[in-house]
Amino acid sequence: MNWADCPAVERDPQRLSGVWLFRGTRVPVAALFQNLHDDVSLSEFMELFPGVTTEQARLVLEHAARSAAGSTDVVRIP
Repeated sequence: MNWADCPAVERDPQRLSGVWLFRGTRVPVAALFQNLHDDVSLSEFMELFPGVTTEQARLVLEHAARSAAGSTDVVRIP
C-alpha cells in the first residue's frame, strides 16, 4: 500500500523509526488497524488517540479500501 498518496499521513525517518504516522501526531497508522482488529470501535479509537482527527481516520480507511480494491476510484466511508 502506498501511503505517500494519502494526505492524512506522514513519514519521517527521525520519528518512530520512520513508520507512517497520522499527520501532526506520533500515532502510527498501524495503530488504527490493530485497534479495529481488536474490536475497538472508531469512536473508541478517537478517544484513545485524541490527536487523530475523524477526518484523518476516514481518509486512512478510504485509502486502505481503495488500495485493497486495486482502484483509484473514490471509496466513501460513512
